[in-house]
Amino acid sequence: MKAAVAKAYGPPEVVQVREVRKPRPGRNDILIRVRAAALTTSDTRIRGLQYPPRLRVLLRAVIGLRAPRSVLGLVLSGEVESVGSDVTTLEPGDEVFGFDSRFKFGAHAEYACWPANDLLTRKPAGLSHEEAAAIPYGGLMAMFFLRRAGVKGGQRVAVFGASGANGTSMVQLARHVGATVTGICSGRNCELVRSLGAAACIDYTVEDFTASGVSYDVVLDAVGRLKNPPSREVVAKALAPGGVYVSVDETMPRFTQTDLDELARLAAQGALKPVVDRAYPLERIAEAHAYVDQGHKRGNVIITVSS
Repeated sequence: MKAAVAKAYGPPEVVQVREVRKPRPGRNDILIRVRAAALTTSDTRIRGLQYPPRLRVLLRAVIGLRAPRSVLGLVLSGEVESVGSDVTTLEPGDEVFGFDSRFKFGAHAEYACWPANDLLTRKPAGLSHEEAAAIPYGGLMAMFFLRRAGVKGGQRVAVFGASGANGTSMVQLARHVGATVTGICSGRNCELVRSLGAAACIDYTVEDFTASGVSYDVVLDAVGRLKNPPSREVVAKALAPGGVYVSVDETMPRFTQTDLDELARLAAQGALKPVVDRAYPLERIAEAHAYVDQGHKRGNVIITVSS
């Protein structure tokens, strides 16, 4: 089968499409024919070892000393090709999408083999595989951090980095529970953020949202240190009494099957709209890596593996 393999850690050019052995499912595994996969910032950061020195040592020990020892890719959408003898939850022909919670990767290939108890759920019939692949990464991150912040109806919520994969999901899910959302992003993305339910949008390149005089019950940093968001001390000026600031850098998120199933339900109802910036065929995945590295993607970048 064809798969995207990183021959070393480094720039996008290290990623090449090669022929590799097709995986075979064990008794508790599911073999999935991948139709589309997301290319997340986690994929590109691991490819380039874009982490502090101490964490790089740990990643090399876990993922591979000189290069990732497996195909990258954490998020996929596709069809069940076959199942192991002990699998009863899915059967061949089922359309599924999900997130590799084990961080074993493998989604950037024609076939991926995942345990049946990994984060997989049935794809809503009204979504394409490209749209389904745009849901899990940002959606699960948003679910976790909105819950951590205690977002609820009636609150004023600001989302810094509102146009990325995490941010577009945070805007929609906060709006869904009844919060009044202000998106903070570059001006060229404000129209998108408003279309997702934000009541207001602030262009951070020309205006300091903490100096606007508006106070928020919750400020969500959807980008983390990689994008240099305002510090906790600066954000404090924009918080209402008892207000909460939560950043995606605060802790390692924990994703659940319940949350993935809920995302599928909301997407089926139209309450959660997948945001796809660009889609690249598998053969152009190095080009996709280069685009994500620029740090300006809107929502998600998708790899179309097979039609």
